[in-house]
This record gives sequence, C-alpha cells and structure tokens, in this order.
Amino acid sequence: MDFDIIVVGSGPGGYVAAIRASQLGMKTAVVERESLGGICLNWGCIPTKALLKSAQVFNYINHAEDYGISISEAKADFGKMIKRSRDVANGMSKGIQFLFRKNKIQVLDGHGKLVRGKKVEVKDKDGNTKTYSAKHIIVATGARARELPNIPIDGKKIIEYRKAMSLESQPKTMAVVGAGAIGSEFAYFYNSIGTKVTIIEYMEQGLVPREDADVSKELGKVFKKQGMEVMANSAVQSVEVGKDKCTLLVKNNKTGKEAKVEVDVVLSAAGITPNTENVGLETLGIKMDKGYVLVDEFYNTNVPGIYAIGDIVPGPALAHVASAEGIICVEKIAGMNPEPIDYNNIPSCTYCIPEVASVGMTEAQAKEAGYELKVGKFPFSASGKASAAGAKEGFVKLIFDAKYGELLGGHMIGYNVTEMVAELVAVRKLETTGHELIKTIHPHPTMSEAIMEAAAAAYDEVIHL
Repeated sequence: MDFDIIVVGSGPGGYVAAIRASQLGMKTAVVERESLGGICLNWGCIPTKALLKSAQVFNYINHAEDYGISISEAKADFGKMIKRSRDVANGMSKGIQFLFRKNKIQVLDGHGKLVRGKKVEVKDKDGNTKTYSAKHIIVATGARARELPNIPIDGKKIIEYRKAMSLESQPKTMAVVGAGAIGSEFAYFYNSIGTKVTIIEYMEQGLVPREDADVSKELGKVFKKQGMEVMANSAVQSVEVGKDKCTLLVKNNKTGKEAKVEVDVVLSAAGITPNTENVGLETLGIKMDKGYVLVDEFYNTNVPGIYAIGDIVPGPALAHVASAEGIICVEKIAGMNPEPIDYNNIPSCTYCIPEVASVGMTEAQAKEAGYELKVGKFPFSASGKASAAGAKEGFVKLIFDAKYGELLGGHMIGYNVTEMVAELVAVRKLETTGHELIKTIHPHPTMSEAIMEAAAAAYDEVIHL
C-alpha cells in the first residue's frame, strides 16, 4: 500500500480528517483538484465572512453619528471588498498548506476517482493519470450549489454563491432566490453596500425557514427596515434573461397571485447538491440515496475500507459537522472508541446582521414531540451591553422540558450571537437544567447575560424585565 489513508477532498471534513490521521501515526495523502481547504475555506465560510465584515464596517461608518462621531461620507469600493475577501481566503488556504507540511501529509493534485482494490486514480490538470493505493479511503468531496430547473445558472446574469463573491462590478439590483443562511448572508451584504435586494423564499415562514418562527419573524422585520423586500411563500415560475435585465415571474403559493420582478442579477441560493458523481462510487457498488452516500455512525460505507463524511452524507451540511465526522471516522479506524455525533445537538449559525444562532428543537418541534414546555425569552432591548453597542435588535429564546428542566432548544438573533451559541451546545451536552443555568453567574455587562435572563424568564424569575 502507498498510504494508510487517502482522503479525497480537502474541505473542512477532508483536511481535518487527514491531520488527525497523521497525528495518530498514519501515512496520509489528500487528493484535491482545486485549492486546499475546499469550498468552505475558498468560496464559502471564510470569504463570505470577510465580505460581511466589510459590510458591517461600512454600516458602522454610515451610522457614526449614532456613536457621537462626525465623519465625511463613506463610499463602498466593491472591487476592494472582493479583493480583501479573496486575500483572506488565499491566506487561509496557505495555512492549510503549512499544516499539511507540518503533519507530513502528501497532496495529490488532481481529480480523484475510486477504483477497485482500494485504489484512487488521480488525473492532473494536464490529463496525466496515476493510481495510488491505501488501506482506508475517505471520500469527502463536498457539495455545490443546487440548480433549479426554471432558474438555469449561466454565471453572468443568473449566478450562484461562487460568482457572487467574484463579480466584476456591483449590481444595482439583485433577486436572491432562497432565504436560508447563504441567501440571507448575501442579501445582507449586497443590500448594505447599496444594491436593491429582493428576496424570494418558497417556504411560508420566510427568512431562515429552518429556524424558530419567532427568529424568522424578527429577521424579516429587520431586513425590511434595512430596505430589502421579502417575498415569502412564493415560487419563481420563470426567468427571462434580457440584454441588461432579468425578469422573474413570481407566484404566491397561497393566493396564486403573480408578480414580475426586474433585476440586474439573480442569485440562486436554493440549497446544495452533493458531489458524488464521477468519484467511482457506483463502480464499487457503494449504496446511495438521492445522491447521498449511506454510512453508519462511524462513516463506514457498505464497502469495507471505504468511508464518507461531510456534505455527501445525510445530515446537516455544515463545516463544523464535517470536521467532527472526519475526526470520529479516523479515530475509529485507528482503533479508538470515539463517541458518535449527537445530530440533535448541532449549532447552526447565519452571519448576516443581526446574526442568527440556534441549537436543538424549535418551539413548534418540541410541541409536536409532545413535551410540556417552559419557554423564556429575553430581548436585547433590555440588555445594557446591547444598548451600549447600539445593537438592541433581537432576543434569546430558550425552550425547556417542564418535567425535567432539560434545555430542548435555544434560539438567538442579535449582535454576536454566533459567538454565544456554544454555551447552549455545552449546556445540552452536559444535560444542565434550567435552574442550573439560572444560577450560573454570567459577566456583566455582556450579551451573554441574555442567556441567563431567558432561562430565568422561563421560570418566572427574570430580574431585568
């Protein structure tokens, strides 16, 4: 065997799995056809956050008077914002190169395809092919933007997230189809720098439709206040691409009423699809369902020695989930006894402003599951730190099982809440009760006090409301 482990794909699942394998003494290689770090690092998590930070700084400058600061008019330089984002991504990719050298991981440049006999065929950009063997092969090829049949992506007028991060010029108007995390983040960014944004979401709940209904409603109010138009419970029937404009025919799912929306650019953000084609999975007889690879709790496929992690397996398509899956997969291969992931305790974050973060059940899901609930909500308008920061929008909402005090779900919208949600993940992991959370002293003044106060509100002990 050439290697103990070959990992196909170097995203947050693949590169983390490779580093952990090397730490555990295994000779490791990673196959990558583009840049190390995968979509997340190069075109997703990292560069989008750089763009969002630019938008946030621009908003701060435009509202400097609110903080007692006089400043001349600010202008958003779209090209420089895009360049900064790309520079951040490139720097992070170089960081992965360093980690691979440090951990003696060999990079096999090219497109990887599984062949029989625990082998990976790697074709480089010049068409040259070389085959490598390994005791174990982990497939971590990630996902790409899902293309809707009536919204054909052409990369010019109808674009997906990669192109949205590298447009040559800022559009004056944009329609964002899909109001999940990707759609909401790009809508916020482009609206903040002056693009007129219309958001079209199929689900009745509207923005971030998988979040708690109260969070979705609050974000909708804020986005409308920021100047965005939100068309919820609506479907795009067709897109007509003209020389300068795109015309979308949008139908309301409830009323049947149709409306036309004319914009410069359409951003399709209607989910993702797994990259499981042309990887050789079918050749090996690996079982799949609707394009997703079927695995057990330690990411074994039905073929011994072949594993799959990340966005190509069923479950949340999130970078931190892929990384955790990669570590557990490798530790099990190494003969350790890792604890399987509890997929009911996965944090979810959306990085628009205000931010959204959650873990566990929504209130509706908890009721549907038959729990008797205690629900507490604490608005940031009552938070001293939020008032001082000029960020009073949003709230913390906690849902407890009334019988045992278990935290069933936590939902937050507001300033910096993506940095706060890990506390709730730990609370659920450690099976901490609502009363224990109330008695956990939180520093003052901080945004995190709202977690303690929301818990207290659920038990009618809240002080600052």
